[in-house]
Amino acid sequence: MALPPILKNLPLPVIGSPLFIISNPKLVIEQCKAGVVGSMPALNARPAEQLDEWLAEITETLAAWNRDHPDRPAAPFAINQIVHKSNERLEHDMQVCAKYKVPIVITSLGAREDVNQAVHAWGGIVLHDIINNKFARKAIEKGADGLIAVAAGAGGHAGVKSPFALVQEIREWFDGPLALSGSIASGDAILAAQAMGADLAYIGSAFIATEEARASAEYKQMIVDSNSDDIVYSNLFTGVHGNYLRGSIVNAGLDPDALPESDPSKMNFGGGAAKAWKDIWGSGQGIGAVRGVVPAAELVARLKREYAAARARLALG
Repeated sequence: MALPPILKNLPLPVIGSPLFIISNPKLVIEQCKAGVVGSMPALNARPAEQLDEWLAEITETLAAWNRDHPDRPAAPFAINQIVHKSNERLEHDMQVCAKYKVPIVITSLGAREDVNQAVHAWGGIVLHDIINNKFARKAIEKGADGLIAVAAGAGGHAGVKSPFALVQEIREWFDGPLALSGSIASGDAILAAQAMGADLAYIGSAFIATEEARASAEYKQMIVDSNSDDIVYSNLFTGVHGNYLRGSIVNAGLDPDALPESDPSKMNFGGGAAKAWKDIWGSGQGIGAVRGVVPAAELVARLKREYAAARARLALG
């Protein structure tokens, strides 16, 4: 597949997905140093002025790492922008991203030509996340460079399409950068994503259970203790359907088997959503592969070993 130079030659074909509230500069830096694309939502920086400080920290730390380790440079990093009209910070946050020439911008909840053009103006690329083939076409028509196919089983705002169907339909017309999200938490799953036609795996939930992640100890332990049976799909909390940990819903005093439907027109990704996600914990279905809370570098090392072993088994077969 046709990959832009910035995404070529990654030590592991993985993007660490931006985790609302949880991702922070410390996690992003460790992901990049370990050889996977690290990312975080711009909205995680609160107040908005903190985004400038965080991007300075990330760019300066990674530049120093590259100077000291020319033989194993850090992977690039990405910033996620919610381009839905409810995000009142978008213009401010895009200006900060322009200041630091953020190499990769991940856009969510709406494709916008002006945002794509702004990123291209400073030399960055745009990956847009989608849940079906219709939205994929719209994103590319509006100037996105690549796609993130958010299939069934992904954490947070996930779709319902099988990854087999979604990737196959996209690859019928698009040969550019394609990442796949949905229940990927092992090296075997990374290779499977590539076998289906994706270039990269998009991994989020496994990184919640890392030492650097800005999640509570209870959240991290629930990731370790849970599996796919413990995931609930609901649109109650933000107006958009997503996957959440059953235990967190129970702890909030709600019945996970009798959640009401929310009004999609009342989507909220500001303070209200932050409060909801502080108590209602997002997670994908792949967490059965997560066995403990470890440093991000250790998680990436495990994924590399498993990926290499899976490739070796395939070659021997």
